[in-house]
This record gives sequence, structure tokens and C-alpha cells, in this order.
Amino acid sequence: MIHFHLDARSGVPPYQQIVHQVRRSIQLGLLKDGDQLPTVKEAAGHLAINPNTVLKAYKELEHAGLAAARPGIGTFVTTTLNEASLAAQGALRKDLQRWLEKARRAGLDDESIEALFEDTFRSSSAEGVA
Repeated sequence: MIHFHLDARSGVPPYQQIVHQVRRSIQLGLLKDGDQLPTVKEAAGHLAINPNTVLKAYKELEHAGLAAARPGIGTFVTTTLNEASLAAQGALRKDLQRWLEKARRAGLDDESIEALFEDTFRSSSAEGVA
């Protein structure tokens, strides 16, 4: 089961952080079709936020077709990646891990690595390479 975490310094509303974490977990194959999300009460208690915030996130996930509520039971993931996408991610993850090791050996700290990645990602997206 996924365990949500919030970053109060990010400037991103808590409900959007929850949505992003579920989307990311689906994209990485960590959540699959049929997996149950924490109940609204569990998530709100763990995160120390208003249950309506979690409910808002779950409603957005439902609207996006990524989750479905089953009254009295909980909210469940309703989509998954195909096996080809997951296999490609495995190879790409290994390449990325090698790149990260190389960046650390070059003396970059985590913040510098993240900045370099984000800048390169944005540049390639703007050029239509992504």
C-alpha cells in the first residue's frame, strides 16, 4: 500500500501532492489496477490534514480515471501500465542509476543533480525531444 507524504515547503497544495504521488506510483508500476489506496481516514490521520483534502484528491483521481471509490470499502486504482512500458522502465532505470553514480563521482550533490536533470528535461521538452 502507498504511504503518502507531504512537503509543506513545496508550495503545492496537499491534495495535489497526493494526486501526484498516486500518478507517479502508477507510472512506476508500484500501484496496479485493483490496489487499494489508504482510506480517507487513514490518510488524513497519517498526514495530519483535513479528511476533505484527501477526499478532494481522491475525487480528482476518479475524475482522471485513475481510481474508483467503492462505498463502504475504499478507493481502488483502476488503471495500470502495460508490461512493455514496465520493461522499458526497468532498463531506463538502470541507465539512470549509472548516470546518477557518475554525477556523484563528479562531485555533484543531490540538489545539483536534481537541478541539472530538471533543466535538461525542460530543455529537451521545449525542443520536442521528450
